[in-house]
Amino acid sequence: MWTVVSVDSRRANVSHHFHQWSDPLGVSPGPAARWAPARRRPAGPGTRRPSLWAAVVPVRPEWGAVRRWRCRRSCFLPVRSGNPLHQVPVHGFLTPQGGPVELAAELGRAVEGEVRFDAGSRATYSTDASNYRQVPIGVVVPKSVEDAVRTIQLCHEAGVPVLSRGGGTSLAGQCCNEAVVLDWSKYCTQLVSVDAAAKTCVVEPGIALDVLNDQLSSHDLMVGPKPSTHVSCTIGGMIGNNSCGSTAQAYGKMVDSVLRLEILTHDGCRAWVGETSDEAYERIVAEGGRLAELYQGLRKLRDDYMAEIRTRYPKIPRRVSGYNLDSLLPENGFNVAKALVGSESTLVTVLRAEIQLVDVLPARTLVVLGFSDITAAADCVPAILPHEPVALEGVDEQLVQLEHSEHLAEQAIKQLPKGSGWLMVQFAGTDQEKVDRQAQALCDDLHRKENAPDVAFLDDPKREEELWQAREAGLGATAYPPQGPETHEGWEDAAVPPDKLGDYLRDFRSLLERYEYENASLYGHFGQGCVHTRIPFDLKTADGVAKYRRFATDSARLVVSYGGSLSGEHGDGQSRGELLPLMFGPRMVEAFGKVKALFDPDDLMNPGKVVHPHRLDENLRQGSDYRPWEPSTHFAFPKDDNRFANAAARCVGVGKCRGHESGVMCPSYRATREEEHSTRGRARLLFEMLNGEVIQDGWRSEAVHDALDLCLACKGCQSDCPVNVDMATYKAEFLSHHYAGRLRPLSHYSMGWLPLWARLAALAPSLVNSVSNLRLVKALGGIARQRQVPFFAGQRLVARLAGRTSPAGQRGKVLLWPDTFTNNFHPAIGEAAVTVLEAAGFEVITPDRTVCCGLTWISTGQLSVAERVARRTLATLEPQLRDGTPIVVLEPSCAAVFRDDLPNLLHGDQDAHRLAQQTRTLAELLTERAPDWRPPVVGRRAVAQPHCHHHAVLGFDTDEKLMRQYGIDLDVLDAGCCGLAGNFGFEQEHYDVSMACAEDKLLPSLRQAGAETLVLADGFSCRTQIDQSDVNQRPMHLAEVIAAALQGAQPRPERPSAPGRGRKAQPRVLLPIIPRL
Repeated sequence: MWTVVSVDSRRANVSHHFHQWSDPLGVSPGPAARWAPARRRPAGPGTRRPSLWAAVVPVRPEWGAVRRWRCRRSCFLPVRSGNPLHQVPVHGFLTPQGGPVELAAELGRAVEGEVRFDAGSRATYSTDASNYRQVPIGVVVPKSVEDAVRTIQLCHEAGVPVLSRGGGTSLAGQCCNEAVVLDWSKYCTQLVSVDAAAKTCVVEPGIALDVLNDQLSSHDLMVGPKPSTHVSCTIGGMIGNNSCGSTAQAYGKMVDSVLRLEILTHDGCRAWVGETSDEAYERIVAEGGRLAELYQGLRKLRDDYMAEIRTRYPKIPRRVSGYNLDSLLPENGFNVAKALVGSESTLVTVLRAEIQLVDVLPARTLVVLGFSDITAAADCVPAILPHEPVALEGVDEQLVQLEHSEHLAEQAIKQLPKGSGWLMVQFAGTDQEKVDRQAQALCDDLHRKENAPDVAFLDDPKREEELWQAREAGLGATAYPPQGPETHEGWEDAAVPPDKLGDYLRDFRSLLERYEYENASLYGHFGQGCVHTRIPFDLKTADGVAKYRRFATDSARLVVSYGGSLSGEHGDGQSRGELLPLMFGPRMVEAFGKVKALFDPDDLMNPGKVVHPHRLDENLRQGSDYRPWEPSTHFAFPKDDNRFANAAARCVGVGKCRGHESGVMCPSYRATREEEHSTRGRARLLFEMLNGEVIQDGWRSEAVHDALDLCLACKGCQSDCPVNVDMATYKAEFLSHHYAGRLRPLSHYSMGWLPLWARLAALAPSLVNSVSNLRLVKALGGIARQRQVPFFAGQRLVARLAGRTSPAGQRGKVLLWPDTFTNNFHPAIGEAAVTVLEAAGFEVITPDRTVCCGLTWISTGQLSVAERVARRTLATLEPQLRDGTPIVVLEPSCAAVFRDDLPNLLHGDQDAHRLAQQTRTLAELLTERAPDWRPPVVGRRAVAQPHCHHHAVLGFDTDEKLMRQYGIDLDVLDAGCCGLAGNFGFEQEHYDVSMACAEDKLLPSLRQAGAETLVLADGFSCRTQIDQSDVNQRPMHLAEVIAAALQGAQPRPERPSAPGRGRKAQPRVLLPIIPRL
């Protein structure tokens, strides 16, 4: 039996259009597939183009037993033949000429890295940071450069397109295609060599810019260009895109930093290329072969089109559109490497690169100039350029207001001078006095001019860094403006001569108004005439898509009329490729086509981009035919118009979650370097799940489950992601439906129901402690054998406080929340908090019955139970909620539930809203209600590990400020998640990732801190992870440190001991065993 498979990128793993037949003579086609033409739906404006590839694969019953790998590393696609659903090896993909190739299987045998042709991987790589979506044929993650060479060789034999991918942050659709995608960013990340004297280095293409600059820092060197995506963009991607960034003002585009490239053509020509002298050219030609053919073709093409190359290329600093044929001119040294920079994987694959480096300049001064509006700021650019700043950025009022509403760089924004448009002017050098004189000279010069701007010097390095981060976050900050439609790229990086920038902005604003695209923010690299914006295009209706197309065409004509470039930074790809004739004219576009034909005669390198491009309104990620599934949900998703489909589409692909070095987001990506384990990758999978084309099994999808499985629910993305993707909430929602009506993992019953088991353990804590760490008990609970189950306290906090009357305080009542962790494991922290609160003048009360925030049920996706628990809690707290009593919560994750999860889960419930408003951390309460109270000075050095939820939902600034006021010499670690993350790190299958997260930054930082340094960790998970490591320090809660100072004692944590050594439980009245849930 044979089945025709149409590998359709618009649908699931395979098309539903099957043709079956049996061979009456019993003659099979052999091991290779037979081929039949795939049916294609015509692609029109605003639609997504289906794939061309089709195959006939043999169906054998024994293949039905193939195991589905948990990490989806196999090369199998589900194919339905009759009723059974078999896991069928894909023997190959059809070349346009019909040649059968066992591609997936051949790649699996030949490549040491990872070969992924499964639905989940294809869905994950189906888009980049653009408006476009094309599902790849498969994904290969090469383990070495030679792996990539073998992959391309096999793809060439198969006649299959290839596409190189770095950070996947392209904004014009360059990084998605119906091709085999090579993801260089996991393994091919080596700094091969550094020549500090010559200021050069050789690198592999997958190394991230920040990682490379960090490795170069010991030589006081760095790469010149620095795009805003520097945490995740790779050198290979920067070369493919000809990237720039703010520092391009001083160091130029990436083309100006590339010395040589090691390249590989689709047909196997591999060579180092760069500047070519006449002697070198003659030698290459004399040697013959494919390389000689390329060089001769380029020389002839240059000579044939020399007049057009000299006249049609705009003479501006930010011309990124088109191929760099001007690098082949005689005066530019016939530089083939530079000619290939910015070719967007359409000509060659870059295997290694030799980069010219620049000195790190330690002395810096930032001057911010305020103007009446952004056009006035642009008019001033020509007057600033002679002062030679290293960066000159423009920011408008709209961007500042949006970032203020998102609480980004609030303190830095307060220091901006008066105005509605600003220029950020950075000076840098080796001598601080000289740099300061440069800045002062600029100010003196501008003050002598009419309509002089207001000036502010930012001399606080922290505020300066905040302001630069705010500028870099512009793309994300403008994506979802409050009370406004979502915005899109699509015309976001045009560049004009800097001396014409003001006039261009006025005309561009008029064009926006004519098309009724209101309130679009205008900002960017004004010193080089490059303007960034996101515009509220309607890309979901046919009329909206048609309007977008007309606007892009008119905008292109406007830019060309100013002598500008369609792209000043982000490249052409699909969004601008179709418009290149308006800028370059037919002759130059003809030349681009000949370059493409020379390097890639079969059109198998990232086809449909730059040359012979798809229409700019094809392959849209959403488009006029976008009709996502709209499931009912537990959470309300109020920020996304109460639609989970909107939440799943929120990610704009910036890739900040792929940072390698520090920060809270995204710990699982840093541990695995897997795209699917980044916030962006998970968002892509959820989008595809609701799209229902590649992933068709909805909530039951194992591909989505596997990606979400390693999400630690740290909520770092909720605060650190530029568009505030909330993956922890998405995960809880997914798990709730995924396991509906099915058995759950054992840990969901053991740790998900921890509040209940803790109440039972309180009846006989010593007995429970004596058996809880037995191997069988841990196995039954789904707990890692390497973990120690925390000991229950001999007496719970509520029992310790029972019958105790708190003295009336002059500052009023507060309710101390007895969270499950403090109440049952670390009650001494609760007692310390009572001591502090009473000393500060508060009367402390506790709830009159057992309560719970529902955290453990939320984190395991048991949302129906969580909702019942939450409503019971709200009923218990009703008197305090109605009279405005502050609720002091010592455990950050529980406070985050009250502030964030409950208002979402119980949307519209006024008591849930009141609880969110009245919840306070200890530091927040003391700062707001007792600002004049001062305990004895602690006088100790400490390092603080903020709990992820503290960072993401509550904010740690208040705690930091309070601790410094109380005499703590504080170092706040930027270590990210501790890795335990509630139940996550206790689960057997997550233990390795949990420890990898801890060893990433946290534990090394604590080992370096010294034995005399206090370790502050308010989160139970953080304390537990540190306690169960080889770090000698015992972590403490802020309440314990302040209480010890009040008592004149050295801070020392009190924790439950091993069985037989713990504090004896006091007689007490037993609570009902089974709570009402």
